[in-house]
Amino acid sequence: MKQNNWKFRRIDRYIVKQFLGTYVFSILLIIAITVVFDVNERLDYFLKPEVSLHAIIADYYLNFIPYFIGIFSPLFTFISVIFFTSKLADKSEIIALLSSGVSFNRLVRPYLVSAAIIAAGSFVLNSRIIPPANATRIEFQNKYFKNKKVEYARNIQLEVKPGIFAYFDNYRADSYMGYRFSLDHFENKVLVSRLTAESIKYDSLYQWTIIDYMIRDFDGMREHIVTGTRRDTTLTFMPSDFLISENDCETMTSPQLATHINRQKKRGIGNIQLFEIEYYQRYATVMSFFILTLIGVSLSSRKIKGGMGMNIGIGIGLSFSYILFSKISSTFAISGSVPPMIAVWIPNLIYVFITVFLYRKAPR
Repeated sequence: MKQNNWKFRRIDRYIVKQFLGTYVFSILLIIAITVVFDVNERLDYFLKPEVSLHAIIADYYLNFIPYFIGIFSPLFTFISVIFFTSKLADKSEIIALLSSGVSFNRLVRPYLVSAAIIAAGSFVLNSRIIPPANATRIEFQNKYFKNKKVEYARNIQLEVKPGIFAYFDNYRADSYMGYRFSLDHFENKVLVSRLTAESIKYDSLYQWTIIDYMIRDFDGMREHIVTGTRRDTTLTFMPSDFLISENDCETMTSPQLATHINRQKKRGIGNIQLFEIEYYQRYATVMSFFILTLIGVSLSSRKIKGGMGMNIGIGIGLSFSYILFSKISSTFAISGSVPPMIAVWIPNLIYVFITVFLYRKAPR
């Protein structure tokens, strides 16, 4: 009997079908509405002669749709659960199931299976598929809408290798030029060599040209000076390491994000909070599907006087409070007040307690 209790039955298949069907329908509906509003907002840009219809569809909207699916998935997973479970409760189907000996814990199982399917698909999308799509979409936006790419930076300092530190007074991406450049080499915390240059030009991968330079080598109280007008050298950093745009993190897959974060930390570059938030958020989102699913089924499985509308209203209020709380906690991480990993996971941890409370209050 215990073994049969774990068997996937017709009612389980029915709930999974209803869950996934409602989710797909609702996500397609909101995406269609979003595309219509976006076309209306961008119409002036799309009518420019240099913007081709092929670029609008292939480069923008085919990459715009996965991006918004990733954003809306947790919210519409929750709304899907609220919607179809409230319909079951309103028709007294939940009461009939519980009266027939099916426990609430057993009833929740197909919901968790459905949430796992959506969470796995969402994780693959966010980690592997959406980032390269975002790169194409953002490039299109920068070219035809508004260029948000960072092309200028000041007071740049980074560690090239252990004990070797580079400094730029400023760098311009349009000319690939950095100005008032220095490269300091320390051994046992003692400065042994210092290179200064009026300017430095980026050529290609790790290849730089130093212009009007002076190298000072220190040997105790003695100093050896070498000057020159032009020198090609290899430095293991690129402009992309310090010219960081707000949405650069969205264009990296999860392995690329992890590599970038570790690399920047080793070099002492501090503006990586957005990258850390994006990285941890992709894993925290997986848990959010289960939290929101359990909250949804706990809320909507009880037949109440207000009917389905009341359940949907309460559910949407809770889901938006969850999203708002996530945004607020991320803001604290960006300002440096809270470590990014903690900031990203705090909403999940708090809503776990809400989930447990509602789950215990659910009809048995």
